[in-house]
Amino acid sequence: MDNNTPLSLYALNNMVRNAISEAMPARYWVTGELSEVREASSGHCYFELIERDEATSAIVAKARGTIWARTYTMLRPYFLEQTGQRFAAGLKVLLQVTVEFHELYGYSLYVCDIEPAFTLGDMARQRQMIINRLSEEGVIDLNKELPFPALPQRIAVISSSYAAGYGDFCDQLASNPYGFVFYPHLFAAPMQGSKVESGIIDALYRIADNIDAWDVVVIIRGGGATSELSCFDTYNLANNCAQFPLPIITGIGHQRDDTVLDVVAHTRVKTPTAAAELLIHTVARQAAILDAIGSNIVSAVVEALTAQKNRLRAIVQRLPIATSLLLQQQRHRLDLLQQKCEAHSPKRILALGYSLTTCGGRVMRSVNDAKSGDVIETHLSDGTIISEVK
Repeated sequence: MDNNTPLSLYALNNMVRNAISEAMPARYWVTGELSEVREASSGHCYFELIERDEATSAIVAKARGTIWARTYTMLRPYFLEQTGQRFAAGLKVLLQVTVEFHELYGYSLYVCDIEPAFTLGDMARQRQMIINRLSEEGVIDLNKELPFPALPQRIAVISSSYAAGYGDFCDQLASNPYGFVFYPHLFAAPMQGSKVESGIIDALYRIADNIDAWDVVVIIRGGGATSELSCFDTYNLANNCAQFPLPIITGIGHQRDDTVLDVVAHTRVKTPTAAAELLIHTVARQAAILDAIGSNIVSAVVEALTAQKNRLRAIVQRLPIATSLLLQQQRHRLDLLQQKCEAHSPKRILALGYSLTTCGGRVMRSVNDAKSGDVIETHLSDGTIISEVK
């Protein structure tokens, strides 16, 4: 055909189609990032595959892709089972494709097969990059290093208000066999979808506004598809949780490897019910310690009272002897005092030949005490002589 001969657009596109069909007749494995994934009511899956520059993240290549319903019916559950993720935007995938060009729809990739191991590897790589970054920044173990409260009864719960796991958690706390009282309060946040990160971070801010009112934070999910767990593998969410000033317990409800959120949390359990059991057992353990202390105190008091009773009994037994001895000592002391008193008695002095002279009832100690005409009495051991002073 003469290159100068005008072609219709259809004819040109048809030539491109034939050229591509002849040049690329085989199936090819291609890697890329899923973008704008859409499942049609017909069962077909339409998506866009892009490639980004590793340094700038700018898109450097783009292609439309299709998985026909018959193929997608088999690949979708297989991919979900192997990776725990839905075939959704944001994932990096390894696809087996045929390359086709349609006169009306243009260049497109048609998927024949998918390799889940590639996606798993990329997801693990992304998770590990986040974990490494948190470790390098020195925050990955900050929440784990917080002391866990001995009596965690005031519980800030981050969950969806519609989550069955939240109801199970509260029921488990309320029906604990010990009769302990807990005070859970819900800080509602989405537990699946693109708003999980911002929702949980906002809930943490609300808890922090009244930080002294809470003992622990519990993030529970319960139920839901495991395909939604990737929303807990973000740097911002993990960073906020790692540096939160209260211990965080996660019970997201899954059996596979921990999410990044689980890695930075103080304590990770599998389910909301297990989170409730952890709190109950913690309080029970402290109650047992307090009971033991109480028993020890009672034993110590009983032992002390018994010792005092025995001491008092011994004192009572010794009291008569001690009293008798004390009375003897006091009698002997009185006898000595009596002897001293008798030794200094006026009668004894008079008996020795001394006399006592009084005038008007007053003892005369000097001749100057007497005046002419005074009547004086001289007391002797055997009587009294009355005289008049001349």
